Order: sequence, then C-alpha cells, then structure tokens
Amino acid sequence: MSMMCQKCRHQLPLPPHDQLFRCECGNLIPLSGSERRLPVREHGKFRRNSSRTNSLSPSLSNALCSDSEYSSTNPRLSLIFTKPPPRGKRALLCGVTYKAEKFRLKGTLHDVHSMGDLLLRKFNFSDDSILILAEEEAYKPPTKRNILESFKWLMEDLKSGDSMVFYFKGYGLRQPDFNDDELDGFDEMICPLDFRTEGMISDNAINDILVKPLIPGVTLHAIVDAFHSGTILDLPWVYNENKWKDNRPPSGVNKGTSGGRAISFCACKDNQLAAYTSAFCAEKIMTGAMTYTFTNALWENPDITYKGLLDCMHRAIERVNKARCPLLKVLQRKIDQVSHLLARNIPFSKLSSIN
Repeated sequence: MSMMCQKCRHQLPLPPHDQLFRCECGNLIPLSGSERRLPVREHGKFRRNSSRTNSLSPSLSNALCSDSEYSSTNPRLSLIFTKPPPRGKRALLCGVTYKAEKFRLKGTLHDVHSMGDLLLRKFNFSDDSILILAEEEAYKPPTKRNILESFKWLMEDLKSGDSMVFYFKGYGLRQPDFNDDELDGFDEMICPLDFRTEGMISDNAINDILVKPLIPGVTLHAIVDAFHSGTILDLPWVYNENKWKDNRPPSGVNKGTSGGRAISFCACKDNQLAAYTSAFCAEKIMTGAMTYTFTNALWENPDITYKGLLDCMHRAIERVNKARCPLLKVLQRKIDQVSHLLARNIPFSKLSSIN
C-alpha cells in the first residue's frame, strides 16, 4: 500500500503502525490518528524511534477534548481541558514557526521535539505530563489564547514537590516600559502565532502567571529561545559573565516568587538577537543555538551544575564561531549571543535532575 504527500507529490510507502507519518520534505501526514513518535538521541545525533522508545502524544488525548484539525486559515482553535494536570512533573513546550509570515522560522518543531525527548528520556517526565503547542496538524496552535490557557494548566493546584518546565521557541520583541519596572527601560515580549492581531505576551504577564504563584517546595525551569529574551521572566537576579547582577525593578515592585524556586535560561541578553543556524549539525538541520547547546550539554554531562551548563553552552558557540571558514567569515554572521541564567530562591547546586 502507498500514499501521496500532498505537499511534494512524492509517492510514499504506507507505514504499518504509525498514525502520523513525516515525508522527506517535512510534511506531516495524519493517517488514522494523531500519535507521533519523537526522534531519539543517539551519540549526539537524532534517529527515529524504535518500537521500544517512549512516544509523546501531541494531542494529549488523556487531558484534552478532541477538536477539528489545525488549519492555517483558522488558527484560533482553543484548548479544552477535561482533566486536571498530572501531579509532580509537567511541562509546556511552545514552538512558533509563523508559517504564514515572510519571517517564518525553520527548525522550530525539531527543537520542540529535542526538548521533549530530553524531558522524557533524561528527566523521566511522563507522556501525559508534556503539553506541546505547535503549528503542525498534530498539535494545538500556539495562539496567545492557547498559550495563556496552557499557563493556567501548568500552574494549576500547585503542591510542594511539583516541578514545572516552560519552553518557548519563537520570536521575541521589546517595547518601552512605562511602569519603571525595567532597568534598561524596555519590557520584553514573546510573540504568539497571532501576535499581529491579538498582541504579544509581556514579561510582566509571564511573571504574574508563572513566577509569583510559586509556593515553597515548587520549582519552575523556563528555557526561552527567542530574541531579546534576557529578562523575559523579570526575575530579580541575573547570572552571566561569571557574576550575579541585581535585576530588581527601580519601582520597587516585588517580582519574586511566593517562596518557590524559579530558574530561567534565556538565549541572549535583552538587547541581543538569538541565532537560528545549521552550524551545529552535520545534517545541516536548522536549530536554535541556545536550544541545541542547552540540550547537548545536558546529554553529554550527566552531573552538571547550573554554572557548568552555561559554560558548556558558551564554549559550544565559541567553537562554532572559530570553526567558520576564513573565506566565508565576511558572509557568515557570527553567533553573537550570551545565554544566561535568571533566578529566584535557588541554591547554586548540581543540576542532575529537574525536580
């Protein structure tokens, strides 16, 4: 039996068990359902899963009502949660490609799957504890409404011992701050799929929703691979260039937690752009420099500290910059970003597990 890819018109063999099949052109083809296996990391590279590997349900069938498929002409499909989030560990992974825009991003879904694979296989998250928002047919779209609703799911009914992860891959922007909350005079924003019509999500909103409710015994790790993401959670302390810096707002407003721990890894400083490049992969797969160096450092160093993680990321970027062909250096843009750590109520200790 065979089928045809509607995007590239290539004739493909029909897989016997998969419910969602990926063509060589990258097109996702739904077959009899919405299950899709994640790529598995092997010696620093990725291959497709064997039947023994954990799978990740894109639609979270145990938690969400079924809905019609995503369409680029109808990006407002909303999430409907029918069950409370699982206890213990849970994660929200958002990948925005902006397919309808001239400035669309490449490699977004690959990075989301890399992060999901890391959580599943290294940090023992369960399949139903990971919620993915992406533009592909198998997922709910990362609209502003869906992201905000997913924030509520992530933070619902917190109990001591809970551990949450928020990952965002997409664009970030800045706009003037009129509340005297920012040392540099600018608020940082993340851009949902429909930000042109519905607006962006500000660092103030993210702090209110994800940071302030954290109670004692609860930990949030945020990984934000976006432009101008340096202080996107508005946390009071920033660690980069081997020292802590005071990031408390001039207005004196409290930007901390309610006793819990918030740790944020960001792709770059507030005034920098994050790099999306194929320089790290022999297969020339586009990836966020921050996402690749973050996941790679954790895979290769099972007993690493927060500082060690930052150091590994910085060294990986420096190696890529130095390895560029001298004849092409004029044409190739140097990766000029400084990933750094923001924190509230965190001991500077080993990062051997997210718990």
